[in-house]
Amino acid sequence: MGKETLSPTSAALLRAAGIKVTQPRLAVLDALRAAARPMSHAELEALLVEIDRVTLYRILDAFVRHGLASKAADARGVFRFAARDAQREHGGHVHFRCETCGGVFCLSAPPPAPPRLPRGFLLAEAEFDLRGTCAQCAKARR
Repeated sequence: MGKETLSPTSAALLRAAGIKVTQPRLAVLDALRAAARPMSHAELEALLVEIDRVTLYRILDAFVRHGLASKAADARGVFRFAARDAQREHGGHVHFRCETCGGVFCLSAPPPAPPRLPRGFLLAEAEFDLRGTCAQCAKARR
């Protein structure tokens, strides 16, 4: 039998990042890791009603600072957060951003190769986003 690779627990990820393990932090990280797409602060606040707004902002900022979450603005300028860990690097695919509802959807397509940079330039990160109308918003328009 082959050896299974288990994803690290949220508590282990917090400890590895040097962040104290608390119930609110575990709840936020668990929610981000379980999410099918990046979530806004408002979506997380509605899901995690036991965590107040300011605490949630502080937790999300700490996660971004310590590399546990990524933060990117959607088509409406609303920040959305996604978990980042060794099992689920969020930058390895294309995103579709709905200009109607502001939703961000992960597509199973790899991003295109970055362009060749001029001599001396060092690429730190590249993002590739598609923008338009999601299926649900397009259906509602009909």
